[in-house]
Amino acid sequence: MKITKLTTFLVPPRWCFLKIETDEGVCGWGEPVVEGRAHTVATAVDELADYLVGKDPRHIEDHWTVLYRGGFYRGGAIHMSALAGIDQALWDIKGKALGVPVYELLGGKVRDRIRVYSWIGGDRPAETAAQAKERAARGFTAIKMNATEELQYVDTFDKVDKVLANVAAIREAVGPHFGIGVDFHGRVHKPMAKVLFKELEPYRLMFVEEPVLSEHAEALKEIAPLAGIPIALGERLCSRWDFKKILEAGYVDIIQPDPSHAGGITETRKIAHMAEAYDVALALHCPLGPIALAVNLQLDAGCYNAFIQEQSLGIHYNQGNDLLDYLQHPDVFDYADGFVKIPDGPGLGIEVNEQFVRERAAVGHRWRNPVWRHADGSFAEW
Repeated sequence: MKITKLTTFLVPPRWCFLKIETDEGVCGWGEPVVEGRAHTVATAVDELADYLVGKDPRHIEDHWTVLYRGGFYRGGAIHMSALAGIDQALWDIKGKALGVPVYELLGGKVRDRIRVYSWIGGDRPAETAAQAKERAARGFTAIKMNATEELQYVDTFDKVDKVLANVAAIREAVGPHFGIGVDFHGRVHKPMAKVLFKELEPYRLMFVEEPVLSEHAEALKEIAPLAGIPIALGERLCSRWDFKKILEAGYVDIIQPDPSHAGGITETRKIAHMAEAYDVALALHCPLGPIALAVNLQLDAGCYNAFIQEQSLGIHYNQGNDLLDYLQHPDVFDYADGFVKIPDGPGLGIEVNEQFVRERAAVGHRWRNPVWRHADGSFAEW
């Protein structure tokens, strides 16, 4: 079997899909994207394709090694996301060729389904209690929300009070045992992170995500002792070497690698098992499309420390197309009682509606992150 062609498709709302074809008619799909830099990642895939065409797609570990190490300059969001989508598609091909789901090639399942959470509130958190109640009525047992809007290095307590009021209203609406994740989203710098982290403790949160940006992870030694809230971090980290320093420091309770940014199935699985050695939980990052979710679920199937899965059904970014629209059989993601079943079909376990993908790729997208500013005109972290 030989690889014959790699084709990328930029599709709404903000995704990039990859199809890898072979001379035996077996095709694989991946989702290589950096949100807001989809065109750049697609170009990187095209550059990496020069090495892959003509190669046997089943030699996944060797291909990963060459594509990572062979260009001399390595790592970073663009390179690792391009590599991630390729790796995902190669695993999809191998599973389909052998007639088994990817998780069987990784040692088999440790679970049949995984708990999922739903996003609420949007970029500027609003109506969060009502949305949390609606998600609970739909069967979800956990949600995640952005904590705050713009927040200066040192800001006023009216903004702190607004965060606390939102979380308190959710807790009152859904009861004491519903999971609440609060994402600081890199908008919160160390001085205010210390304030918010301590003030949020009474609300029994599932976790606080990115209390500070990953590049400021040394601040966690000051933040972690302030409250008994699990700390989650890692969506902006792209390799096992990035996570090594985080795990060695010992202040993170939950890692959140994204298999569409962190080198695909091959690399993310290694990161997950590294974390298990430090007794750290896994909650894979996935505010992306259906191929990415399928990848995440194949990993969740075999990673013992996975406890919950992000997914984008109904997320505020999904304008024009939603998670299930690109699948031939949307019911493959079997949502029930706050869980999603692990797909059991060959490869990634999904069948992509290629005709619809091509139709929507003709529309394309140029999604960009919002650019926010503080009241004084200076740039505000989004």
